[in-house]
Amino acid sequence: MRSVTLVKHSKGAPLLRLFGLGASFKPSRGILQLQKLFNQYAFWAKERNKKNIKKMLSNSSSVVTLWSENELIGFGRATSDSIYRAVLWDIVVNKSFQGEGYGKLIIEELLSSKEIKRVEKVYLMTTNQEKFYNQLFFEEVLDQKLLLLNPNHNNNV
Repeated sequence: MRSVTLVKHSKGAPLLRLFGLGASFKPSRGILQLQKLFNQYAFWAKERNKKNIKKMLSNSSSVVTLWSENELIGFGRATSDSIYRAVLWDIVVNKSFQGEGYGKLIIEELLSSKEIKRVEKVYLMTTNQEKFYNQLFFEEVLDQKLLLLNPNHNNNV
């Protein structure tokens, strides 16, 4: 592994969200770097704007970032009720750092956070990284279905 610094942010990631701080509390334009990381390496998170990224962070139970010097090279977050359910979201690693164990490190840090470590079930969704998550003991659940609310639904539900 290369020299990388892991930052386990406090709930809502206020130093990253409000001040853009990275490793060693250095100003790093963190929100802009996170937006760039999403745009380059996360097809599901392209075109997220800075305002909504800040809101996403403020509502996250656990946030982990990875830095190579002052460059953001990895990110992951989770939401949780801290007892029954948690969901891992937005796990992304800069392509030039993939295959070196950094994705696994992000997952392990999220799972060990106080908001996640004792929940009954941890969920995640993936489109094309199933083998990676299988190595970390996540299993496909065949007797459940993922349902999404149609964004064009009528609010009269």
